[in-house]
Amino acid sequence: KALIFFGGNADDAASYMPQFSTSHPNHAIYLMHYRGYGGSNGAPTETALFTDALALFDLAFAQHKEVIIIGRSLGSGVAAYVASQRPVAKLILVTPYDSIERVAAAHYAWVPISWLLKDKYESWRYAPKITAPTLLIAAADDNVIPAKHSQSLFNAFSKSGATMKIIANVDHNSIGSNAEYLALIATF
Repeated sequence: KALIFFGGNADDAASYMPQFSTSHPNHAIYLMHYRGYGGSNGAPTETALFTDALALFDLAFAQHKEVIIIGRSLGSGVAAYVASQRPVAKLILVTPYDSIERVAAAHYAWVPISWLLKDKYESWRYAPKITAPTLLIAAADDNVIPAKHSQSLFNAFSKSGATMKIIANVDHNSIGSNAEYLALIATF
């Protein structure tokens, strides 16, 4: 069995190794630094990250019968795309969004975001194609990706395949150390 983790925009993917080693002790852990981060070169465009993520999944799937994917924040869009294209065993999306464009437009209503934003990460487009059991975990006090964007993404899933939990009293950055969050990750 394997677990692939796609982190947030500024996450150090390696920092998640202790958490996943504890929550999934019988899994090989794959962590991907995005292009331009963690010593990698290149530009972290949507197309490049999707290409890299599919290649990583294919590598893991060639060696393991079961591959779980976890995506956090920006990585939830990468994870959703991979799960729409490949036979993922389970999918966990942490502080996910319906699209980066919609999140940015809500933060900057006076700016023509759709004209300026090249990479849109439209997870809502991929959700209906995902067949893996899926858990969405949102932070009730998230100011970066408000829970309404997670709810909008959840609404795009087939109702039989996805569940959503909103954790109270946590925000975008504090969710990862919350006991309820850690229990959800470990038991899903």
